[in-house]
Amino acid sequence: MIFATLLACGSAHADRRVALVIGNSAYKSAPKLTNPANDATLIGGMFKKAGFDSVDVRLDLSASEMRRMLREFAGRSRDADMAVIYYAGHGIELDGNNYLIPTDATLETDGDVLDETIPVERALFAVEPAKQLRLIILDACRDNPFAKTMKRTLASRAIGRGLAKVEPTSPNTMIAFAAKAGSTASDGDSRNSPFATALVEHLPKPGLDLRKAFGFVRDDVLKTTGYKQEPYVYGSLGGDDVPLVMKPAATGPQANPQDAVRRDYELALQLATRDAWEAFLATYPDGFYASLAKGQLNKIGAEETRVAAEQKAKAAEQEKARLIAERAQKAEQEKAAAAAKAAEEARIAAEKQKQIEQARAEAAEQQRKAAEAAAAKALAEKQAAEKAKAELAAKQAAEKAEQAAKPAADRQMPEVENQKVAALAPGPGPKTTLSPAELTKSVQSELRRVGCLTSAAEGEWSSAAQRSLTLFNKYAGTQFDVKLASVDALDALKAKPGRVCPLVCNFGFKADGDQCVKITCRAGYRVNDDNECEKVQDKKPVATRENSRPRDDERKASESAPSKPQATGQVFCNSAGCRPVRQGCRLETWGSNRTAGLMAGGGTSMVEVCN
Repeated sequence: MIFATLLACGSAHADRRVALVIGNSAYKSAPKLTNPANDATLIGGMFKKAGFDSVDVRLDLSASEMRRMLREFAGRSRDADMAVIYYAGHGIELDGNNYLIPTDATLETDGDVLDETIPVERALFAVEPAKQLRLIILDACRDNPFAKTMKRTLASRAIGRGLAKVEPTSPNTMIAFAAKAGSTASDGDSRNSPFATALVEHLPKPGLDLRKAFGFVRDDVLKTTGYKQEPYVYGSLGGDDVPLVMKPAATGPQANPQDAVRRDYELALQLATRDAWEAFLATYPDGFYASLAKGQLNKIGAEETRVAAEQKAKAAEQEKARLIAERAQKAEQEKAAAAAKAAEEARIAAEKQKQIEQARAEAAEQQRKAAEAAAAKALAEKQAAEKAKAELAAKQAAEKAEQAAKPAADRQMPEVENQKVAALAPGPGPKTTLSPAELTKSVQSELRRVGCLTSAAEGEWSSAAQRSLTLFNKYAGTQFDVKLASVDALDALKAKPGRVCPLVCNFGFKADGDQCVKITCRAGYRVNDDNECEKVQDKKPVATRENSRPRDDERKASESAPSKPQATGQVFCNSAGCRPVRQGCRLETWGSNRTAGLMAGGGTSMVEVCN
């Protein structure tokens, strides 16, 4: 277990990484913020799980405490390859400069900003000694209440909304804002802000470059806030990938000692000569491949015997023809004929022996390939088992480390803040668990949204719901248990932005996005059997001497009667497109293992059955 843990985490600990996390929520001169303290605790736990050498989490700091923490962190950054500062709380922009607001700031006038706040440049100074990466993450773009009550000592002095754009002057330095310069960020409706939630999701992915990670964070926050909040990153890095957590080094499979023997055997098999097989047996006289090589030599020997017999028979025929041509005596001719017959029989026997040896060699070759495939499969299964065992050991070690670190993080919260939190009345918090009925109904609602269920969402996990989850597994590439509704299935369904199961429409309708719309033909056209508009052929009148009145009455009666259906009235759709169900065929409901198509809206497996 210790070896597996070191193997999985060795590359991630190659460089020294330090982090300082600050969350200011309890402001004395402004309404209390809910999420910064929660966000700071969440981000601090992320850095600890990522294997940082030093993670310092501090909550509700005054101006003097913030200066002291930045000064101490600058000392730790001198020996670090990567230094990261995360700040959640209020910030303010004054004359194009950004400032972080401690909890004891009053900011009655704009001049107090210089005395009571901490410039962002002070945080840049603290991370500057790091050798490879300097990263500052500011979740401080909230709507600042101090800016609304602050008195201006100079009418022309500008106090911006949100924070101002920052261009770092030091190389390999990045500053990430929760919202683009000049805009504000949202705290969200849950325990943590959308920005902090996205950071924890993407930043600690092993081997993921920070620029890509912040790009994924931007996409998640935009979707969560309805495209109202856009995170932004300032600064630049070099051409190499710079991940927050290094990707564990992959361990390659061990070399098979039989590989060299197999390669030499296959080379001799390509040459297929006596010299090649004799050279192989001289190098490898014993073993499985040696037996195969001897079989190949027997095959070559049989071929040589056949060729010699064939040449002997040919020579005997020539001798017989010569004696006949020279009018030899009858006895000599009979003797020559008998010799030719014996030679022919020997040739036939040699041919049969060759075929036997060839069949033996081919059977031995098939056994060799089967044995090699079995050995390769056994090796792959062994390596997979060892990898799974190593991953389980690493996961258990990480969980133990997390459990050991959690009490330490709780002890870092000041005792005064614990008293404040204990004094507050418990407010309504977000619901963290769902009852089985609510979970079932939520999963069914999401299955309807992605087009895999047509029935209404209810609190019972019916057979229709199981079939719809089976369809979702098929078209989404998942393997959830269809016998019950699970939280993992609900999360996977919520992650799908649109329809997953294909759409099937009835006859006279066509698919338009996520719904079926009726096919409307212009005047003089009708829907044909192929579910397409075609022109109605008018019948030309024919002159006749007979009384046309009964015929006209019959035509009017037929036209007034409802028309008979021209086709089955059903349309079959799959990944290749939609078409009407053919004449003499019908749609039937089959099980999920024989799914061929879907009814409109999803939820039922249909297949076209003919004859």
